[in-house]
Amino acid sequence: MSRPLVVVGGGSWGTALAIHATRRGGEVRLWVHDPLLAESIRAGRENRSYLPGHRIPANLTIDADLARCVAGAGVVVLAVPSHHLRGVVRSLTPQLDRDTDVLVGTKGIEADSLLRMSEVVHEESGIPDRHLAVLSGPSFAAEVAAGHPTAIVVAASDAGAGERMQRALSHSNLRLYRNPDVIGVEIGGALKNVVAIAAGILEGLDYGSNTAAALLTRGLHEITRLAVALGGQRETLAGLAGMGDLVLTCGGRLSRNRQVGVALGRGESLAAILARMKMVAEGVRTSGAAVDLAQRVGVEMPIAERVAAVLFRELAPRDAIADLLARELKDETPL
Repeated sequence: MSRPLVVVGGGSWGTALAIHATRRGGEVRLWVHDPLLAESIRAGRENRSYLPGHRIPANLTIDADLARCVAGAGVVVLAVPSHHLRGVVRSLTPQLDRDTDVLVGTKGIEADSLLRMSEVVHEESGIPDRHLAVLSGPSFAAEVAAGHPTAIVVAASDAGAGERMQRALSHSNLRLYRNPDVIGVEIGGALKNVVAIAAGILEGLDYGSNTAAALLTRGLHEITRLAVALGGQRETLAGLAGMGDLVLTCGGRLSRNRQVGVALGRGESLAAILARMKMVAEGVRTSGAAVDLAQRVGVEMPIAERVAAVLFRELAPRDAIADLLARELKDETPL
């Protein structure tokens, strides 16, 4: 009998992945941090707080006890917010079997350490590369839950780990591609959220398609430059985890990061925006960490720098655009 697949995190993304996993058959469990939310999901068979309108299948077990939930798991998928990842991994590691595969579905850069999410997991757990992979790519949770055709990426430095986790989640309308470039995939997944905030700001300022196209192109250039400086592969950022995710998050109506940007462009304060949001917009936290990481490795990231300044240093959105346009003229292509 196959071992359970466990999704850790009862937000929209974790719930959607768990719903999808049940379509493959076998035992699937979802860990939800809040016991009251867990009970609500069990009783109503719907996550009304984070993924309303999507039925929780009868064969999906909901549990608020982390140790019990991950016990005996064959695959554990981490789908918690980036600022909670370290603590959750610290708690669950003693419960994992030595051969449990861990798939990191969290996107971001840790604020204090400037580590990628897989680095946080490895530091806390010591899980070897042969059992560790990351998941990224263009995928709105609601559409995955609804079964819309979706293609994403599983990245692992160990080919065997990538293949096992690809098989564990690829089914029906969700197709996973393998990629050995963990760095490129993680940087693409983290930084696209920052550019998406910028894209929303442009919409809030009522700028048109010319401006959006320029932002998307130059944003990808920035992301690629940082990924390469850290050891990633340029071609990765031309694929699903780079351009694909960037197009989705910057242009899709379901993008929380883009929604934050739209509100900022229309003059709302960050505090007011976050106060009414139940779900996390990872780009807010990632923007400052991305700028710090870029400075550490000597990479210039003018878009990310302006986004962080709008978010945390009260730079007016129109002034941020003016700053970008006033930069020194240069060649387009050098990284």
